Amino acid sequence: MTQISYNDFEKVEIRVGKVIEVADFPQARKPTYKLWIDFGDLGMKKSSAQITKLYQKEDLLNRLILAATNFPPRQIADFMSEVLVLGVVLEDGEVALIQPDRDVPLGKRVL
Repeated sequence: MTQISYNDFEKVEIRVGKVIEVADFPQARKPTYKLWIDFGDLGMKKSSAQITKLYQKEDLLNRLILAATNFPPRQIADFMSEVLVLGVVLEDGEVALIQPDRDVPLGKRVL
């Protein structure tokens, strides 16, 4: 694995958001949800996430998540994904979401 400097890490903005809407995304190649995430002062951002096996849509609503918010938007089928939701890739390839262990203000940055 390539080492990076702390200055490199600081370039990635990882922020706290709250999932406020979830929809199926049948146009995606793999089972995926469309997410609308509130980042407080940063505003509402959209993302797509391949997390359908570990999470039901209703389990994601109002869940705090962490996302990289300063990557360029990425077109996924007919949907523009604006942030990268962060998770741990498990041995079977499924993704377990990373989240704060308590309520924290939306939009706060992870250091």
